[in-house]
Amino acid sequence: MAKDVTAPAYDESSIQRLNPREHIRLRPGMYVGGTDIRAMHHLVYEIVDNAVDEALAGRCDQILVTLHDDQRVSVSDNGVGIPVGVHRETGKSALEMVLTEVGTGAKFSNSAYKVSGGLHGVGAAAVNALSEEMVATVYRDGYIWQQTYKAGEPITKVEKLRPLADGEGTGTVISFKPDFTVLERNDFSYSTLVQRFREMSFVTRRVTITVRDEREKPLPRESTFYFEGGLRAFVRFLNRSRTTLHPVIHVERDVQMTPEGKAPYSVGIEVAFQYNDSSNVTELAFANTINTPDGGTHLTGLRSAVTGVINRFARKAGYLKEKDSNFSGTDTMEGLTTIVSVKHPQPAFESQTKVKLINPEVQGAVSQVVTEAFNEFLELNPREARKIIEKCSISMRAREAARKARDLVRSGPSLLESSTLPGKLADCSSHGENAEIYIVEGDSAGGSAKQGRDRHFQAILPLRGKILNTERARLDKMLDNNEIKSLISALGTGVSEEFDVTNIRYGRVIIMTDADVDGSHIRTLLLTFFFRHMQPLITNGHLYIAQPPIFRLQHGKDVRYIYPQAGMGERELLAQSLKPFADPEKVKVSRYKGLGEMNPDQLWETTMDPATRTLLQVTVENAVEADEVFNTLMGAEVPPRRKFIVTHARNVRNLDV
Repeated sequence: MAKDVTAPAYDESSIQRLNPREHIRLRPGMYVGGTDIRAMHHLVYEIVDNAVDEALAGRCDQILVTLHDDQRVSVSDNGVGIPVGVHRETGKSALEMVLTEVGTGAKFSNSAYKVSGGLHGVGAAAVNALSEEMVATVYRDGYIWQQTYKAGEPITKVEKLRPLADGEGTGTVISFKPDFTVLERNDFSYSTLVQRFREMSFVTRRVTITVRDEREKPLPRESTFYFEGGLRAFVRFLNRSRTTLHPVIHVERDVQMTPEGKAPYSVGIEVAFQYNDSSNVTELAFANTINTPDGGTHLTGLRSAVTGVINRFARKAGYLKEKDSNFSGTDTMEGLTTIVSVKHPQPAFESQTKVKLINPEVQGAVSQVVTEAFNEFLELNPREARKIIEKCSISMRAREAARKARDLVRSGPSLLESSTLPGKLADCSSHGENAEIYIVEGDSAGGSAKQGRDRHFQAILPLRGKILNTERARLDKMLDNNEIKSLISALGTGVSEEFDVTNIRYGRVIIMTDADVDGSHIRTLLLTFFFRHMQPLITNGHLYIAQPPIFRLQHGKDVRYIYPQAGMGERELLAQSLKPFADPEKVKVSRYKGLGEMNPDQLWETTMDPATRTLLQVTVENAVEADEVFNTLMGAEVPPRRKFIVTHARNVRNLDV
């Protein structure tokens, strides 16, 4: 290989040595998972996790999270308070060490915390390093103590503010403001934090967690959570809008571990699960109260136990004959809402963000506990056992029908080349990360989009009418729908179990519908399909919603397009948009009822030109909340949907119909 003489020099002067604070600020993704809104929320989680550790140790039962006006967050607890005394080895305050030095903490042994979520001595120091300012206030040893930091460095010493008043308890208050020179500027989401801490309150029983939003005027909004029912109550909460097949199966047990050459220890295991009549799976897994969204050995142990127990019971009871195949994991998990929580003295996670538990011994322990409890339930409840087996049988038959339907699609003529393809895909000349496909409502809008697009990187797929509601439809029925088959084939990713995001033909999948009720319904149907059957499309950042204008204002040669704004009705929006004109009465107002009413050049200029358009990226900040919303709005149960509409109707202003 020829030497590139233009390459930069690489010698000893190229080697840099960063201190931990500098490394956190340079590579925040390694510590908090990125720089976006999720990373901002992760800062809050890290501090709250420390307060929950105090609760697990039996020293705290009150946690308050407050969102302040200036994008500052404070987390207070009534634990014993972070130690403030001088550490004999370093000569520094223990408080300063905990909040500034990576690898410092009281959780490396089990002397102060039997189990905890904070393990690495990194979380609080990382939050401090990524904060414009942090203030730590500690109530302990008879006084109130305080220290202030900027970008992870102390700017004051630990100060003794005043003695504790009579009846004033101990605890810690950590207040911080994210550093937006490192993180992307975003606003904390009250709903996201509420959802997270509701989950945490279920898992951490008998601890009160309050989220207060002081940004809301004139009075702050507040949510308080306290649960004694644990995971049993959590499963009931998740299934409250569904028809369930049996009471919640719940088991809680300590399993003794005796590793070779090491001291024995105990792992606390709590599991709750319940089948419902839907085809959706809701799985949540926690390790030391920390949500592990990517699962891990605890979730694997639960899945294998459920499948194994059902197959053995079905054969023993005669539901499966000798010639019948076993139920697959997909069959036994369909319609299951399940939560597993483990408390381990030495948990091992895949990364600092703790998204996946990797302790190998946990899998066998969870499997053992679930197997014993589920076996007992099926033996003592034959009627409910029959319902569960019948549901698995239906799932198996649907899976086999779906497989045949997929084979039929594969063996038939290529849908992408078929001249009779519903929707008539107009493909682009290039594919990959920079290519995009617009899923458009109707042939009329599709015609304008095809004429207005840039053919090099923009494909158009018009859909006729409203696609099938896939919230409760089985895969075999879904694959009989021509519009859905067209969509699956155009994207090239497969669907459900066979979905592979690496095969996607377009970097951006853009939903473009009319700004009316029908358009909103079609958009919701598409979002339901993507969430239920192509969720990685969302989590990998490929799905977007186009924002076409709803008004065109013209005064002479002055033409302006007006786009929808959240929380503002059309009349209010129009009135506000007319104000800048010197003579609003002479302004010609055009209301776009549909995309097909726009000329191709107008559609390009307002909605499709990357230089001027606005796209909303679809994200799933919390899968549990999203699952609940889709089930409520698109499921078969009417009362929950009616309740949702009535509850939220007060937020709709100036509704034009």
